[in-house]
Amino acid sequence: MSISERVSQIDGWIWGPWLMVFLVGTGLFLTILLRFIQIRGFKHAVNVLRGKYDDPNDPGEINHFQALSAALSATIGTGNIVGVAAAILMGGPGAVFWMWITACVGMATKFASCSLAVHFRRIDETGEAHGGPMHYIELGLGKNFKWLAILYASFTAIASFGIGNMFQVNNVAVSVRTLFFGTNAQKTFTFDLIIGIIMAILVGLVIVGGIKNIGKFASKIVPFMAIFYVGAGAIILLKNITLIPSAFSTILYCAFHTPEAIAGGLLGTVIRAGVARGLFSNEAGLGSAAMAHGAAKTKEPIREGLVAMLDPFIDTIVICSITALIIVVTDASSVCAVKGELTGKAFELGLGSVFGSKLVSFAIVLFAFSTLISWSYYGDRAADYLFGKKIVVWYRLIYCCFIVFGSVITINTVIDFCDAANGLMALPNLVALLALSPLLAKLAKVYWDKFLVKKK
Repeated sequence: MSISERVSQIDGWIWGPWLMVFLVGTGLFLTILLRFIQIRGFKHAVNVLRGKYDDPNDPGEINHFQALSAALSATIGTGNIVGVAAAILMGGPGAVFWMWITACVGMATKFASCSLAVHFRRIDETGEAHGGPMHYIELGLGKNFKWLAILYASFTAIASFGIGNMFQVNNVAVSVRTLFFGTNAQKTFTFDLIIGIIMAILVGLVIVGGIKNIGKFASKIVPFMAIFYVGAGAIILLKNITLIPSAFSTILYCAFHTPEAIAGGLLGTVIRAGVARGLFSNEAGLGSAAMAHGAAKTKEPIREGLVAMLDPFIDTIVICSITALIIVVTDASSVCAVKGELTGKAFELGLGSVFGSKLVSFAIVLFAFSTLISWSYYGDRAADYLFGKKIVVWYRLIYCCFIVFGSVITINTVIDFCDAANGLMALPNLVALLALSPLLAKLAKVYWDKFLVKKK
């Protein structure tokens, strides 16, 4: 059995029905426990994001907007473009519905992890924040569970080289090749290697300054990326506005009534594709965003959790939905069955063969570059937890080397590697969220009574 076949086999086992139930079930449990925090806290979350409660004297390194931008920088990646296409090709249009469900319950999951990250974080003598699942696992569950924290940090360090690194730069190499030579350009080792080296240098220049540099960079590039991509997608949808109702109908019908949805009961191909790709896109359940939000300037853990729950909404409900609707209204999947090319074909059909393809390629480069930067921070927080501050500079160097490596390897192995690493990250985090859920509910009630109920 080859290495790629072995990786695919492991990925298939990790992403079995049991993990689907665990992920969505945890999100549903937290949603009910927190009394649908996604809905009742949404308006307040937007107000916090706007800076209404900012205090520059609060502990932390970056403001609420920079923290969300850093987290979105990691989640708004090629998963929003290539991942959605993969979900539709694997499970049909119905997979999109299950991506939405994953995002909705994932808002509660992300609220929980990011609130706990701030509550249990440590600010050292230099003002640097140390927060994330490994810290709330150790401090929240006790020293007897430090092994679980070490396990999480280890999985995070490994995953940082997959989901946030090799997968992203691999797609950058393809996209830059398309920008320069067209969609039929042949893959060449030398060209891809050059792209990998350039990306490694650019990423290195940003990440050398840590989360403060990353936060400032992300707060500028993320709004631009979102407006650029959503704006282009809106043009296509407006041109096909009469088809949008039927596109929604198709998505809902295929979620429950196609053979793929029925096969395997409630965990058929459609659900697996939607949940897996949904998590790959918004990372809800992984706990990764908790490391970025753990650096936010605030004294109120719940406040940062409310900001964090906007991440799956923006990433999946808004941006992934744009991609999905464009693919469905243009019926691109009927003429293209390659996951790395499907979204590009949809934009070609919507905006013209030349402009549409170039636009998607440019978007992938932007999305992937931002993800490369933020995931380096997640990995260096894991390395810092495992080995101390001195290792961080070496981790960053190795991370940049993997960018070069990722630009020249085959994409299918990368996707399977990323999926497997995602699942392994999720397990310790979900266990901790369930165990600490009573504390979380208490913190949320205190905050809600103090800042919200009295204002009514």
